[in-house]
Amino acid sequence: MSSRDLILGRVRRALADVAQDDAPYEQAVSRSYLSRHGERSIARTVDLLAENLADYRALVHRADAPGLPSVLEGLLSAHGARTVLVPPGLPSNWLSLSGVEQVPDRADDTPRDLDRVDSVVTGCAVAIAETGTIVLDGGPDQGRRRITLIPDHHICVVRVPGQVVSSVPEALRRLDPTRPLTWISGPSATSDIELDRVEGVHGPRTLEVVLVSEE
Repeated sequence: MSSRDLILGRVRRALADVAQDDAPYEQAVSRSYLSRHGERSIARTVDLLAENLADYRALVHRADAPGLPSVLEGLLSAHGARTVLVPPGLPSNWLSLSGVEQVPDRADDTPRDLDRVDSVVTGCAVAIAETGTIVLDGGPDQGRRRITLIPDHHICVVRVPGQVVSSVPEALRRLDPTRPLTWISGPSATSDIELDRVEGVHGPRTLEVVLVSEE
């Protein structure tokens, strides 16, 4: 008898007295738990998002819609960017004040080509306040997943309050699981066995988030 057969035999014996459950997956597990922790105003939810983003070492900025082009121009200039990668559906006015060369996202770009780009500017699908997480789903203003993983500097614009939710369950209800979802909690970072933190290994070293008020 192989190890596989031995383990499967133990599993079958352990489940011998368990009644067969033919309930659909959606009904098999109760979803009656709370979808968020407490009640917050919209302003407090956005503040919590900003706090948790900063805790993950993301750089958080705030702007209103008319002032967004000026903020983006300032962030690119401060980073010393000479080129910026632009998803196909990024609103044209966002970079209207920037003199940085705009590089369109091209399907035939290689990782080396993308690595030469100084910055990338995208929108997002949703932002989660309780976890400080931004989710991209490959929408027109976000582009393909790899354009936010290879360039070293990512500026992500979050529309407030429309794209901000309190919790992960609330975010999941908004997302399409068939789309390429990228969950971002701060800049890319990893630690070795000595707990030495290294940033920029699996994605951008610098993540800047602009919370844009649309009210």
